[in-house]
Amino acid sequence: MALKLLHGACRGLGPGRSYHPRGRQTQVNGDLIEALKKVVGSANVSTATAVREQHGHDESMHRCSPPDVVVWPQNVEQVSQLAGLCSGCDVPIIPFGTGTGLEGGVSAVRGGVCFNLTRMDRILELNSEDFSVTVEPGVTRKALNSYLRDKGLWFPVDPGADASLCGMAATSASGTNAVRYGTMRENVLNLEVVLPDGRVLHTAGQGRHFRKSAAGYHLTGLFVGSEGTLGLITKATLRLHGIPESTIAAVCSFPSAQAAVDSTVQVLQSGIPVARIEFLDDVMIDACNRHSGLNYPVAPTLFLEFHGSQQGLQEQVRSTEEITRLNGGSDFAWSREPEERSRLWAARHNAWYAALALRPGCRGYSTDVCVPISRLPEILVQAKEDLRTSGLTGPIAGHVGDGNFHCIMVFDPEDADEGRRVQRFVEQLGRRALALGGTCTGEHGIGLGKRQLLQEEVGHVGIEVMGLLKVALDPKNIMNPGKVL
Repeated sequence: MALKLLHGACRGLGPGRSYHPRGRQTQVNGDLIEALKKVVGSANVSTATAVREQHGHDESMHRCSPPDVVVWPQNVEQVSQLAGLCSGCDVPIIPFGTGTGLEGGVSAVRGGVCFNLTRMDRILELNSEDFSVTVEPGVTRKALNSYLRDKGLWFPVDPGADASLCGMAATSASGTNAVRYGTMRENVLNLEVVLPDGRVLHTAGQGRHFRKSAAGYHLTGLFVGSEGTLGLITKATLRLHGIPESTIAAVCSFPSAQAAVDSTVQVLQSGIPVARIEFLDDVMIDACNRHSGLNYPVAPTLFLEFHGSQQGLQEQVRSTEEITRLNGGSDFAWSREPEERSRLWAARHNAWYAALALRPGCRGYSTDVCVPISRLPEILVQAKEDLRTSGLTGPIAGHVGDGNFHCIMVFDPEDADEGRRVQRFVEQLGRRALALGGTCTGEHGIGLGKRQLLQEEVGHVGIEVMGLLKVALDPKNIMNPGKVL
């Protein structure tokens, strides 16, 4: 069908409105728009300026680059036909989920067609005994966990935002539970992907949801973290986990960041199966106190959570409290009550908004470096000193259990000098992480702004191999161009 629709759809393709970093511009013409409407219906295609601008940015500091047209496919067959049309006209394709990304991944820097996949929102298959579920790209993590609540199962990857699960796979999302349950890389079993030319790929074989395999190349892993540059994820089969019998949350203050990180390392070395272990510096805890109505001491602080049996949790909490006290920890407080735990973690997840409230009217950008845990105190101290000398506002929060932390940069977008200082700080922090054996991104991805840091991280040969994979799967470079590479 797509071949028939292509007839005449690309006529008159010429210079248009959308910026291309190398100078080439593209335009989606009227014939292609009509062909798109024949696939999904006129109600599911929009060229309205407000709609296009809504789809031209995420939560990052990168400027809005709207697509030429937005389409809402309803199923994988329509996604395949739409991709075939775009491929035939050499028009860029930009996947869009909830728009909660932090690296400009949805910006249409070369124009093209934005595929909003949120109307494909079915939970397709639950295999309770196999601890797996298959979802379409419009299903968010909160919607899935609400569906699973009475099944005794949950999906633990929690980046904070109520992101779409296929979008989380595309960016290799992580979050507060990663120290125990892993990231999206460990929790995706199979993907259905529409390739740029419209072909449909099942990365682990159609309908398969096994726990492990040694069959050929790891195609699922190739697409997890690909940021929409290799294909459109239209279905994900995910690993589920049993809801723990009991949960306890704890908070502890420390005299220094070093003491807090030392406690983290010792807790992990002791084999305590902590589910979450989050760090907030004094600036961030003060911001959270103000924003969420808390009264924790304004000092470097750990938020912890333990999952397991009631008897096992008592031992975990006692051991952790002993370790924190040996490192100068104080005000150790814990709670079993769901309301109190929810309040605590809501405060942590609202850290972004708490930071923004420090300077009303300003914008935010979150750094995302990750280093070996042993080097975490060093880079935290360096980051705080760099923030002080540069005069920037950047409270720190992080998933210290896996060495990942964020400086939430709050800046005035109208102040060009402050913008340059933020950019210098972000690049310097990324290079400090690389120098310590870490990575420039623990969970947000490369997107638009970290391509140079990626080259420094993986080296010339690494970039060359990634480029070969990109060319093999997307020879026309129409899948989310301008990102990652």
